[in-house]
Amino acid sequence: MTAPVFLVDSLEGVSPGSPLTLDGPEGRHAVSVRRLKPGEEIVLTDGHGRGAAGVVLRTEGKDTLIVQADSLPVEPEPRPRITVVQALPKGDRGELAVETMTETGVDAIVPWSAARCVTQWKGERGAKSLGKWRATAREAGKQSRRLRFPDVAEAATTKQIAALLAEVDFAAVLHEEGAEPLATAELPAEGSIVLVVGPEGGVSPEELAVFEAAGARPYRLGRTVLRTSTAGTAGVALLLGRTGRWS
Repeated sequence: MTAPVFLVDSLEGVSPGSPLTLDGPEGRHAVSVRRLKPGEEIVLTDGHGRGAAGVVLRTEGKDTLIVQADSLPVEPEPRPRITVVQALPKGDRGELAVETMTETGVDAIVPWSAARCVTQWKGERGAKSLGKWRATAREAGKQSRRLRFPDVAEAATTKQIAALLAEVDFAAVLHEEGAEPLATAELPAEGSIVLVVGPEGGVSPEELAVFEAAGARPYRLGRTVLRTSTAGTAGVALLLGRTGRWS
């Protein structure tokens, strides 16, 4: 098995052979839950593409781990960068979507308050929900052994999403009635790609028109209709294969 990954605030100034301290909640998880012992392999990351791979030197108490960094792996900026605009699902399906997209390899997620979303993020409830999405992305990033975790943006309106779509190299709205399959779309080798995933009730005609005016055409994934919590993962997997990022 590959070494477990833990998150640290910064790896600035770290060099091979440097002793590093993992403490706080991450240290407690490593010592008291994972029960890592001296000599076991471990990877620390800042979540922004930098890592420190090494071995456990010793533990201190129930929440502190001292690690020797043997190498400093770097996860480069992805090319092309893949963002999913995810309409807000009901219940915990939002966290499910974030988790599986992160494990698959998405680079950024933008929560979208679509017209047909049953759930709407407002006030304290919205801040709490966004916090859950970001925490889920961090945990899934560690679980999937990533060094670069996906960005989870603030919830956006349709107008804000349209502005985002107008700036990227390829934009698609996943839609069951799309005339062209995403599997045959012409994709850029560099730059940025954005997929829009609508709510369970679908993207409204008005929203489709706004997005098409911004340069995003409707594309279908396949013969079946996927739920909003799984469509983004399927779309990301297709793009990762087609762009060579999974080669």
